[in-house]
Amino acid sequence: MALLLGREFVWWSSLASYSLATACLALLLAWFIKRQQKVWLIEKLPGPRSLPILGNALDVNVAPRELFQKVLEFREFGKAVRIWLGVNPYVLVSEARSAEVLLSSQKHLDKSRDYSFLHPWLGTGLLTSTGRKWHSRRKMLTPAFHFKILEDFVEVFNSQSHKMLTKLKGKADGRPFDVFPFITLCTLDIICETAMGININAQDNSDSEYVNAVYGIGALVQYRQTRPWIQPDLLFRLFGYAKQHDEYLRILHSFSYSAIDNRRKEYQLAKLKDKEEDEDVIGKKRRLAFLDLLLNYSETQTSLSNEDIREEVDTFMFEGHDTTAAALNWSLYLLGCHPEIQAKVHEELDSLFGDSDRPVTMADLREMKYTENCIKEALRLFPSVPFLARELREEAVINNYRIPVGTTVMVVTYRLHRDPEQFPDPETFDPDRFLPENVAKRHPYSYVPFSAGPRNCIGQKFALMEEKIVLSSIMRHFRVENTTRREDLRILGELILRPENGNMVKLWPRSAKV
Repeated sequence: MALLLGREFVWWSSLASYSLATACLALLLAWFIKRQQKVWLIEKLPGPRSLPILGNALDVNVAPRELFQKVLEFREFGKAVRIWLGVNPYVLVSEARSAEVLLSSQKHLDKSRDYSFLHPWLGTGLLTSTGRKWHSRRKMLTPAFHFKILEDFVEVFNSQSHKMLTKLKGKADGRPFDVFPFITLCTLDIICETAMGININAQDNSDSEYVNAVYGIGALVQYRQTRPWIQPDLLFRLFGYAKQHDEYLRILHSFSYSAIDNRRKEYQLAKLKDKEEDEDVIGKKRRLAFLDLLLNYSETQTSLSNEDIREEVDTFMFEGHDTTAAALNWSLYLLGCHPEIQAKVHEELDSLFGDSDRPVTMADLREMKYTENCIKEALRLFPSVPFLARELREEAVINNYRIPVGTTVMVVTYRLHRDPEQFPDPETFDPDRFLPENVAKRHPYSYVPFSAGPRNCIGQKFALMEEKIVLSSIMRHFRVENTTRREDLRILGELILRPENGNMVKLWPRSAKV
């Protein structure tokens, strides 16, 4: 009897093992077939030759400046080009109709896996979240960028611009210097004050721990995005990058949580006071920072933890700092290359301000039409964000090619903005391209410096207001000449598009009113 039971047990064990092995082989075969279908579809697109497993990873394992140029060179294969980073397929698009398929869709809303390397810093805030969380956060945060709220930030834009001007005055002697750090620190002060209600005085203390952490973590994220062999967390740690990365995170998150705790205490104290005092502390008589609005939402609309609030504040810091600094620097660079256009900006600003040193008002901003067009044209030639990427959750048809689920589709904004069908003589700096009658002639997705469609930049009005005030402040007081010719320009296409060697300019005062 025991022998019979033993044989039966062995038989059932063998059957179970066989069934399990068969099931595993079936799953593996199904995965392989699905994978091959994906490869078959992707390989229909034109693109550079790739290696097994590595794909085109070695092609892009180059210095930052060479990397940007390499991506731009892929355009020679067509308007929709495939490359492989390891085993992950990417499709690069650079014309308006293809960009529209991706950006206008209510289905293709998920950011690419490249954004996951920002998760340790930003969590799943508005920039990186997907699905229901993204929809709820977008709906909740949209009122924070209402015109009336943005109007309150004009005072911050003016005061920080004035501080920058006092520093630039010492450089306005006609000798070349790099203006990029001056503008960057100004925008960092602006974003800290408007996002958290804190003045970190970056313009007076450029070596601060927080400032260095912001720059450091951005560089690490960019480095990791282009190197598949350090993308897994385990390998990122084994290669020794995680230690510095974690130290940056400690600094950044400690700063944000401290700001939230302090602001929350102020908020609670204010609620205990009478109405008049309450208004004086957190209401209409006091300018609200983005953080104040989040705290108010948490109290009155939807419960937000400190981590939820930290995600959104850090996201606002990230998206609203370097992007704006880059846009301002490129605007100043191009005006310094084109004295005839700079003269028109001076003429417009002189007609508004004369010789006065008064701050910019909302009424002034509405009249700065030519200055605004110069900024828009600078963003066409040098978009702050040179690439926009989404990961497909549903199959898409782009340029008559079927693009399978799981593919990262990347809009190469820098190339998109240079499509000669939409922008004749595309390398020419011509602010008149943005006159209303010229804008109406173009495809609506031919110009997307703030992305477009459902996931467009929620802070684009904020950014444009800031850029107009900071740039006009500089141009009211100085004449600028650039020392680097366009043909000699070296560009870094990292998370943000920036000149490799800074923005070397010469400044001369236009009057003694600085």
